[in-house]
Amino acid sequence: MKITRSAISLNVDDVEGSARFALEHLGFVQEMADDGFVSLTRDDAGFNLIFLRTGLGTFKPQRIAGSAGMGTLIVFVVEDIDAQYERLMAEGAKIVTPIETEPWGERFFQMEDPSGIVYQLVQWIG
Repeated sequence: MKITRSAISLNVDDVEGSARFALEHLGFVQEMADDGFVSLTRDDAGFNLIFLRTGLGTFKPQRIAGSAGMGTLIVFVVEDIDAQYERLMAEGAKIVTPIETEPWGERFFQMEDPSGIVYQLVQWIG
């Protein structure tokens, strides 16, 4: 098997709000969109970020068509975590976990989009 592309697809109540968050705060660009669907890309992310409106009839299998997010973290390793934290605070992103450093060297913070999807930015230190 050869994987040629990757995507994360999340069911959300507010497709436009989630897409706007990723466009404005995380530097994604829209690759395609239709009613209840948007696919975002970013060259250095390694995957497309897809938002589907919860309850979209074309979602398969229907038994798992509920809202995404519970226990899901979308994590990006970045450089200069402190600068990213300050930038996102200034942009008004909803920070849900202030910046902190774990004993094993993971410095991170978390933010939440309008649909409740949690993004974590991480920098590994020392």
